[in-house]
Amino acid sequence: MSRHSKHDLAMAEAVSLPVVLVLLVIIFGGLVAAALPVLVGGAAVLGSLGLLRLITLFADVNTFAVNVASLLGLGLAIDYGLFVVGRFREELAAGNSTGDAVRRSVATAGRTVAFSATLLVIALGSLLLFPQSFLRSLAYGGMSSVALAAVISLTVLPAVLGMLGPRVDKLAVPRRRQRRTETDPGRGWYRFADAVMRRPMLTAVPILAVLLLLGAPFLRTEFGTPDERILPKDDPARQGIERLRADFPSMSSDNVRIVLDGGRNAPTRQRVASFGDAVGGVPGIGRARAAGSRDGVVVLKAGLETETFGRRANDAIDEIRSLPPPPGTEVLVGGTTALNLDSLRDTVETLPWVAVLLVGATLVLMFLAFGSVLLPIKAVVLSVLSLSATFGVLTWIFVDGHGAGLINVTPAPMSIGIVVLMASVVFGLSTDYEVFLLSRMVEARAHGADTPEAVRTGLARTGRMITAAALLLIVVTGAFAFSSVTMMRFIGVGMIVALLLDATVVRMILVPALLRSLGDASWWAPGKPRRSRRRGDRSEAEAGNEAEPESVR
Repeated sequence: MSRHSKHDLAMAEAVSLPVVLVLLVIIFGGLVAAALPVLVGGAAVLGSLGLLRLITLFADVNTFAVNVASLLGLGLAIDYGLFVVGRFREELAAGNSTGDAVRRSVATAGRTVAFSATLLVIALGSLLLFPQSFLRSLAYGGMSSVALAAVISLTVLPAVLGMLGPRVDKLAVPRRRQRRTETDPGRGWYRFADAVMRRPMLTAVPILAVLLLLGAPFLRTEFGTPDERILPKDDPARQGIERLRADFPSMSSDNVRIVLDGGRNAPTRQRVASFGDAVGGVPGIGRARAAGSRDGVVVLKAGLETETFGRRANDAIDEIRSLPPPPGTEVLVGGTTALNLDSLRDTVETLPWVAVLLVGATLVLMFLAFGSVLLPIKAVVLSVLSLSATFGVLTWIFVDGHGAGLINVTPAPMSIGIVVLMASVVFGLSTDYEVFLLSRMVEARAHGADTPEAVRTGLARTGRMITAAALLLIVVTGAFAFSSVTMMRFIGVGMIVALLLDATVVRMILVPALLRSLGDASWWAPGKPRRSRRRGDRSEAEAGNEAEPESVR
């Protein structure tokens, strides 16, 4: 798995970086502006790998942490760079000086980047609450890459933009030279926003129904520990394990191992045989045989006569553990099924605390950012719907096996660790796009726009940038969909599905429709926070009017 992961990582970066650069040239219309996010991404990847190397001096780091750090560092640094560079060019086109453009870019797009990175670091940091070392090492890789991507985007990138100034538009594509000076975000997005808000409930209800329908398969999904099925079918390691399981089942790792620890007094043969007979009587468990004994400890091995990760196997483990042990003996049950069951239960016990941390941090930070009660609640609900729809699609493909042959994967239960990782990342990213969208709407409100106009302005100003950011992140993470290891392919396909749903259907259609339906209630806040927010709105409006040239106003 380590060898395949290193090869897949190199191939993914070699394929995605050139494609990303070409797309950035198309988006920005110039080579200099396009190169900046890629340079930020490269620096973030190198820096995060260096940080991981330092972390290995103090803690164990799983090999997949390198893939996660590279994937997140590159993808998010490019997205963050896109936001900052895009806002800087917009401010220059509005007639601001280089210094003012840098300051306003950091104060607006930079604020969004800082908010997004904070939420993502909290989301990935929540993995440290789980007992599995695998998840903790993924948290190290993810947190270091996200934090470094944000730091570079908020320090190095503004400094470079300050040195470049208007030269950021050098080496422009000829047919885009005229468009680069436009301040109008485009009438197409205004018309799109009007179409969405014309019948908001008629737009929102079907989308909500589809998201719930897509998420339905996840209710019946199965979880398991990654095994040889995550490797390609022609890999000799996988072939060896499958041959061993088929021809020598007694040597297979699927067997249940039972330890009878009598301390100084080993259980007698009669008691061991009696307990073995009781184990053999458990449904789904074959005959239990003694595999060895030493220093008062006897080991039994029993065959598993059902699916390793199914409900029957889990029930069998629980029933063995509930059997009365021989007098003076402690019974320990191990094996692949028991390991998966214990890991799953530990994860389930920790999930409520993780959910409280993620939801609580999102609600508090978004309330402080926007001064609204409903906006944070709406953001959390939509993120959960988007996340459940994503996992529903992944269950349909990777667990149920629909279309698995097309992407060359073997259907198998989901790895609970990868699901938790994906949930943290996707939740953070969905909130990221929400904040970028809402921040421009709040700016419009600060300048006196009513709710429909604020929604139109916010969507028109950010629609192109959000879809571009999602497209770039799809290219970076989607490259892992072609990985030879199913675990990375799961992440790649999952990120593609999540970004397609979240950055298009949810943020571009569902959010404007819901805001239009809620009307002015969207911006409501109680008492003192509302008055404080209004003072902040007036300050922002005054600052914005001072910075804008008369021609723009």
